[in-house]
This record gives sequence, C-alpha cells and structure tokens, in this order.
Amino acid sequence: MSALDISVIISTYNNPEWLEKVLWSYEFQTFKNFEVVIADDGSDEKTNLLIKTIKSQVSYPIQHIWHEDNGFQKTIILNKATIAAKADYLLYTDGDCIARKDFLQTHIDYRESGYFLSGGYFKLPMNVSELISIDDIKSQRCFDIHWLRKHGLKESFKNNKITSKGFKQKLLNTLTPTAATWNGHNASGWKTDIIKANGYDERMQYGGEDRELGERLFNNGIRAKQIRYSAICLHLDHERGYVKPDMIEKNKKIRATTKREKIMRTPFGIDKY
Repeated sequence: MSALDISVIISTYNNPEWLEKVLWSYEFQTFKNFEVVIADDGSDEKTNLLIKTIKSQVSYPIQHIWHEDNGFQKTIILNKATIAAKADYLLYTDGDCIARKDFLQTHIDYRESGYFLSGGYFKLPMNVSELISIDDIKSQRCFDIHWLRKHGLKESFKNNKITSKGFKQKLLNTLTPTAATWNGHNASGWKTDIIKANGYDERMQYGGEDRELGERLFNNGIRAKQIRYSAICLHLDHERGYVKPDMIEKNKKIRATTKREKIMRTPFGIDKY
C-alpha cells in the first residue's frame, strides 16, 4: 500500500499561466496526503521552468511527466502519468481547473471499492479567468458567488454548483439529468481498476477519449457515483485550436465499438510500457 492516499494527475499543454493557478489551488487543500503528477503533452520550456519554481514553493510533491510535442497525444501522456502515480487511488483533472479547498477531501470521502467518481466543473468567462489571482485562490473568494457576480458572472441554474451545500448538494447530485461519466477534468478511481482496463486508448485524440475509458470501466462492472455538485473546480476559459472534426469522428467510432462489443480492455493502452 502507498503512503500517499491519492495521486492527482493534471494534464497540461503550453498554458503555464493557467497551470500556475491550478497548482496553487492544491497548496490550499484541506486534505494534505497527496501528490501531483503533471501529464505534460509536450509543453515548451516556460512550463518546465514554472514547475521547477513551484516545486520549491509548495508543500506537496510534484512529478513532471513529459514527452515531446507530436500533436494532440493526451491519452499517451496520461497513461505514462498513470504508471508513474504512486498512490492506489487516482484523480484526473486538467491544467485549467482550479480546485476548491475541499476538492480532494470530497473525492476521498466518496471513494469506494467497485466505483469511480464523476465530477463536473464550473465554467468561467475569460475576463474572470484572467482576473483570478493566487490571493483570490488562497482566500477562496474566487469560489464565492457574490465575488463572481461582482466581476460579471451571469445568473444561471449552474451557479448552484458553487452555492449548494448539505442536503441541497446531495439532492442535486441525485436529480441531475447529466449521466455520471468518466470526465477528464474531474474523475477519480482505483488504480487497479484503471490498469485492468489498460488505461486510455492511445488511438484516440480530442473528443470523448475520457468517456471511452469510463465506458470500459462500466463494462468491467465498475459503477459510477455522481459528485458534480460536491467536488468543485473552476474551469478557466481558453481557445481550442487543436479540435478537428476528423479526430472527433474517429473517436466516435472507437466508442461505438467499445459499447457495442462491451470491450473491457483496450489493446492500445498502458501495457506497452
């Protein structure tokens, strides 16, 4: 058994400004027995320098798993990070998702053998994304609905993700029409379950590559718990220049095969390493 309770795997690619905010959000977590594993899909030296600097400033350990830039190869670097992770329980998120201080504690509290956890995110507009400072994260005011409204956040039912507590939080987790799926920005599960499914399918690029892993976990008999109103992270805005229709179509075909044939383990995953 690992001495660490949880490994947080954070994917990133050439966005050190956002990654810095995300890494600082883990310094202020109430739950402390964790490591961060950065799954870096070929970022340049700016990201490397940022990580070296932050390593000396935060109290938690960081592993930086990097490979050369060869286009969108997120699934490959996530598999390498999965192998490197030292804990028995793994949480996957992105380098543009700032974690609320109870984020890790929530995943720890809800984890259970035979399940994975399905969280969501709270999407921010670009002006608020740019505005958030390290001090705003430390004070947690960036998670305060009044602060967000003051800076231009519009009214929406989705604002309940930020404001819900206690019974209302549990009720919304139960009643939400959104299915509990494996979401790359906020999902966690047991490393043994992920290894059994052979990790991410490395044929897949952008578009449902996370969901496909979850579908194989389902085929293995693993169930999902919905925690989208409990495990809160703020999604910082950014462009998606890497999205191409042919990637999405290819991924849809792979997912359709996974569902139709009830595939439990991809032959295009972790075991090659």
